[in-house]
Amino acid sequence: MGIFSRRQSATIEPTQAVGPRTPAPAADGTGVPLDPALRALTGQWTIDRPHSRIGFSVRHAMVTTVRGAFADYDSALYFDGAQPSQSRAELVIRVASVDTGVEQRDAHLIGTDFFDAQRFPEMVFRSTSTIHEGAESFRMTGDLTIRDHTRPVELQLAYLGSVLDPFGYERAGFDATTTIDRTDWGLVYNQRLEAGGAMVSERVRLQFDISAIRSVPPA
Repeated sequence: MGIFSRRQSATIEPTQAVGPRTPAPAADGTGVPLDPALRALTGQWTIDRPHSRIGFSVRHAMVTTVRGAFADYDSALYFDGAQPSQSRAELVIRVASVDTGVEQRDAHLIGTDFFDAQRFPEMVFRSTSTIHEGAESFRMTGDLTIRDHTRPVELQLAYLGSVLDPFGYERAGFDATTTIDRTDWGLVYNQRLEAGGAMVSERVRLQFDISAIRSVPPA
């Protein structure tokens, strides 16, 4: 998954600065220079759920914001340090695990007005392309499926760093965000306010705070 940048892991020796006798780092397909240390991050990764959050926020009644998250999901991430464009990601979320902190509201969200979890138990994201924009910035495009509606979305990714934790796990962290129009996925339920406007905004901000663990140590 193209979620890692040129910042070095705590377990990777720093590379020498580019000088008169040092060749410039190779570039990826977009022409953005790549640090050779990225190659050490190549491999399979998974999201560490206890230390991550797959969340969303949406304006309610025009004057406040409701926030929630999904607790149950599976992930498969692959990062190619030599060619970030070959990186990929898949996330399968069980929508019945939604938690906004209000039991009655959660029950409404998984009912037929919104996710209809009985008929459509999973929400799925599968990446289709990854671009390294430079420094700690990446852009990943993918297909998001909700209620059997599939539409493209674009995630802006910010790499936070990598480290070997006290338990021997190599971790990498990143933030990702995007904003969607929920009606594009068949989530059209709403109520109108007397003063005008909608009870629930059609625009939903998706927010991912991720701690990823290397699935298989590098050879």
